[in-house]
Amino acid sequence: MLKTCGLASLEDLVNQAVPPSIRLNREMNLDPAQGEFELLDRAKEIANENKVWRSYIGMGYNRCHIPTTIVRNIFENPGWTTQYTPYQPEIAQGRLEGLLTYQTMICDMMGMDLSNASLLDEATACAEAMGLCYRHSKRNKFYVDHRCHPQNIAVVETRAKALGIEVVVCSRYDMDLTDESFSGVLLQYPDTEGCVYNMKGIVKQAHDAGMLVVAATDLLATTVLKPPGEFGVDIAVGTNQRFGIPLGYGGPNAGFFAIRERFKRVMPGRIVGVTRDASGREAYRLALQTREQHIRRDKATSNICTAQALLANMSAVFAVYHGPQGLHHIGSRVHKAAQIVAEGIRSAGHSLGSGSKYTVSFFDTFKVVVKEGEASDVRRRAEEKEINLRYYEDGGIGVSLDETVEDRDITDLLEVFGCPETLADLTAKVSESGEHLEEKFLRTSPYLTNKVFHKYQSETEIVRYMKRLENKDLSLVHSMISLGSCTMKLNATSEMVPCSYPEFANIHPFVPRDQAAGYETLFKELEKDLCEITGYDHISFQPNSGAQGEYTGLRVIMSYLESIGETERRVCLIPESAHGTNPASAQMAGMKVTPVKIDKKGAIDMKDLTAKVKKHQKNLAALMVTYPSTCGVFDRDIKEMLDLVHQYGGQVYLDGANMNAQVGLCRPGDYGSDVSHLNLHKTFCIPHGGGGPGMGPIGVKKHLAPFLPTHPITVPYSALPEAFGTVSAAPYGSSSILAISWAYIRMMGPEGLRKATEIAILNANYMMIRLQGYYPTLYKNENGLCAHEFILDCRIFKKATGVEAVDIAKRLQDYGFHAPTLSFPVTGCLMIEPTESENKEELDRFCDAMISIRKEIQMIEDGKLDINVNPLKCSPHSISDVVSSSWDRPYPREMGAFPAPFVQPATKFWPTVSRIDDIYGDQNLVCSVRPLVEYESPFTSGDTEYLKV
Repeated sequence: MLKTCGLASLEDLVNQAVPPSIRLNREMNLDPAQGEFELLDRAKEIANENKVWRSYIGMGYNRCHIPTTIVRNIFENPGWTTQYTPYQPEIAQGRLEGLLTYQTMICDMMGMDLSNASLLDEATACAEAMGLCYRHSKRNKFYVDHRCHPQNIAVVETRAKALGIEVVVCSRYDMDLTDESFSGVLLQYPDTEGCVYNMKGIVKQAHDAGMLVVAATDLLATTVLKPPGEFGVDIAVGTNQRFGIPLGYGGPNAGFFAIRERFKRVMPGRIVGVTRDASGREAYRLALQTREQHIRRDKATSNICTAQALLANMSAVFAVYHGPQGLHHIGSRVHKAAQIVAEGIRSAGHSLGSGSKYTVSFFDTFKVVVKEGEASDVRRRAEEKEINLRYYEDGGIGVSLDETVEDRDITDLLEVFGCPETLADLTAKVSESGEHLEEKFLRTSPYLTNKVFHKYQSETEIVRYMKRLENKDLSLVHSMISLGSCTMKLNATSEMVPCSYPEFANIHPFVPRDQAAGYETLFKELEKDLCEITGYDHISFQPNSGAQGEYTGLRVIMSYLESIGETERRVCLIPESAHGTNPASAQMAGMKVTPVKIDKKGAIDMKDLTAKVKKHQKNLAALMVTYPSTCGVFDRDIKEMLDLVHQYGGQVYLDGANMNAQVGLCRPGDYGSDVSHLNLHKTFCIPHGGGGPGMGPIGVKKHLAPFLPTHPITVPYSALPEAFGTVSAAPYGSSSILAISWAYIRMMGPEGLRKATEIAILNANYMMIRLQGYYPTLYKNENGLCAHEFILDCRIFKKATGVEAVDIAKRLQDYGFHAPTLSFPVTGCLMIEPTESENKEELDRFCDAMISIRKEIQMIEDGKLDINVNPLKCSPHSISDVVSSSWDRPYPREMGAFPAPFVQPATKFWPTVSRIDDIYGDQNLVCSVRPLVEYESPFTSGDTEYLKV
C-alpha cells in the first residue's frame, strides 16, 4: 500500500500528511496494552467496586426486566449495534421499521398524533419542547412546575439562559396562566413526588392565553393512567428506560417526543415516515430530512444530530414482545404493589403527600411524611437491607416501585417503615378496598392495537421478528461503511462485554457516590487517558452526543468570558470546512456565527480569517474549527491560526470528531486549542447502533475547568461552583457505554493507538490514489496527500450522462456497500473514510466497485447504456426486481444484480426495496404503523378488558 502511494514508510506518510509544527515527538504516556482476557479481568474488578442495591429512588429511572432474548439478539448483537444512521434507507429497512413501530408505540401510549424516532434523554427532550414553544409564539418566558424532576428543571434552565428565555419555576397552582408573555408550561405527570392530578384545567387556561403545554410523563404509567394527550397537552416527552433498557448509571436510554400534528414541521429530531419505492412498494425512510442540522447550519432550530436508535428499537421490541396485555399487566402489577406498600406505611403511622393542595393519588411513586423522630430509623433499616430510597431535604422519603418488585421486596419495604401488618393482610385489605385512583384518572382508551403488537408474544416468534428486521439492514458485519466524518469501524467484542455486567447495568444514576465507586474508578482512568491523548487538563463526561458536546464546550467558553467581564464577546468564527452541527451549536449557545472562507485546497483562508479576527476583535468569542477539516486535509497553518485568535482575546474550540486522525501524532491541547468534544462513538469505538447511542465528552484546558457542567442531584466529581449548568439528565451522560472506550484504549496501548491513526491515514491515501484517473479528488495538501478521509468530485458526470452522486451511492448497494457521505460538505460529491479497521482486501473490493461504476458511467457516455434507463439510475436492484417475470430494462439482469466478480449469489446483500421516493414520502407524511390489513382481536374491537386494573 505504501508503494502504491509512493511512500517509503508510515513515518514518511505522517511527515508528508501532518504539519511538523504540531507533531507530538514522544510516545503517549499510557499504560501498556492489555490482552482481551486480562482487560476483562480488570473490568470485572472495577465493576465489583460498585454496590448493586435495590433502588426505589424513581425520578425518571426505574429498574425493569429486560427480556434475555432482546439482550442477546439486539443489545449484544453487532448486526444491530454496528449499523449507521439510516440515510441510505434501501439497506436500512429493518431498523426503520423498528423505529416506525417505536413512534407508533409512543403515539399510542401518549394519546398524541406524531412522535419522532427518539431524542437523547427526558431532560433534553424537555429543553427541546421549551424551544418549540418559544419558536411557536416568540414569547420569551416559560413556566416550569417546581414538581418536575430536578434534572429536567436544571437542563431547561441551562438551555433557556443562552437563548434569552426567562424560566419561572413555581407551583402549578401559583402560575398566572393569563399572562400572555409566556410561551408555554412544563408539567410532570405524575409529578416528581408521584402525584397524579387533573391537567385539564391548566391546559385550558394556558391555551386560552396562547400558551402551549408540555407534559413530561412516565411511559409505563400510561398503561394504567389516562394519557397526556387526553388532557389536551400539546407536547408529551419522557424516557423509554422502563421499556426494556438497563439503568446503566444514567444511560444510554432514549428520550421520546410526541406532538399534535400541527407541529410536525417544527418538531426536533428525526422522524421515520412511510413512502414507496420505484416499484410502488411500501417502504420506510427518514422523513422531512431537510430538518437535519448540517443542512440548516446556523438557521437550525436545534443542534440535534444523534438519536438513540438502538435503545428506541429495543423498546419497540419490548412492546411488541409483551403486547398491550403484557404491558398492562406490568403496569397494573407495579401499581398494585405501590398500593400495598402505601397501605402498610399508613398502618405504621406515617402519612402520604406533602400539603393540603396535593392529592395522594399515585401510580407507583409517593412521598412519605415520616412520624416524628423515626426518619433516621427508617433510613438505617433501609441501608441495612441495601435499599435506596429518595430522601428529601424537608425530611420526607420517596418510594418508587418498579416491575422487578417481588413479595420479598415488598416485605422488606414494609419492615423498613415499621409496618406491623403482614403482606397477606395488606394485600387482602387493598383488594377489598378496590381501585384507589379516581375514575377520571384511569385509562379507558385502547393502545397498541396494530397487528405488530399482537403477533410476536412467543420466544420463537420474537426471535424470528428480530432476525427478520436485522436481515434487512447492512451493517459492519457485512462490509465496510466508508462514511467520511463518521468513522465507522468495527469495535472488538470484548469492549462491549462490560456493558452487560449487572454491576454496571443495574446502578441508578442517583445512588450515593460510595455505591458507584467502580464507575468513578472507570471515569478517572478514562479521563486520565483522554487527557494524555488530547493534551487537555480535565474532561466532562456529561454530554451524551457529539452535538451536545459542541454545545457544552461553547457554553463553557461563554461562561469563562463572562467570569472575566468580557460579556460583549459573542462572535463565533466558523470556517466553511467545519462540521455542519458547529453553527447550530453556536447559535444555541447564544453566539453570533460568522463564516470564514476556505481556499481551493480546502484549507482555511488565512487572509479571510485574519480580516474577520481583526474586524471582530472587540466581540470575538471563539474560533470553532474542525481538524483535520471536513475537506479531509490537515491545515498547515493551524497553529498560527489558533495563536492569532488568542492574540485578539478569543478562545479556540476544536471539533474533535476527527480525532482519529490525530491520536498519537498530535494533541489539540498542545497546539493551541482550549476545548474539544470527543466523539467516543467515532474515534474511541462506541458503535453507532443505527443512529445512536453516542457520547461527546469535552476536554478543556485548566482555565476552563471551573465551568464544566454540574448536576442538581449527583454533582460530578469534576464539577466546581462556577459550573454553567446542566446539559444531560444524568450526571455522567450515558455512563455505561464509557466502558467501551476505556477498554479500547487499554487494549490498544500507546503503540496500538498511534498505529491505528497511521493506518487510517494510509488507508485513505491508498484508496484515493487507487481511484485517481477515475474520479478527481477535490482537496489534497501540497504533497498530494489527504488526511484520514477524502472527497471525490462526482459533479463532472452530470452534464454528459445525467449521473449524480446519489446514483453512485445507490449503485454501490448493488455491490454490497453502504455509500460514503453524500453531498457533504460539498454538494454533488462523496466523502470517503475507510478507517483503520479495514484490511487491504476490503479496501480493494470497494475501489473495484467504484471503478466498475465509473466504467458504467463511461458506457452511458459512449451510448452503450441508455441515458435514462441504466444500472445507475435504476439502482439499487432489489431481489423482487431481479426475479420478476418481466424484465424490460435495456441491460441484462446480471449486470443489475451481480455487477462484479466478487458479488456472488451466496454472499450478496440484497437491498430490501428499490430506490425510495423521497418526494412522495414528504407529500404524504405517515409516521406510524398503518393497519394495512386490519388485525382482528378482542383488543381492537372495542373491548378494553385488558385496561381494567
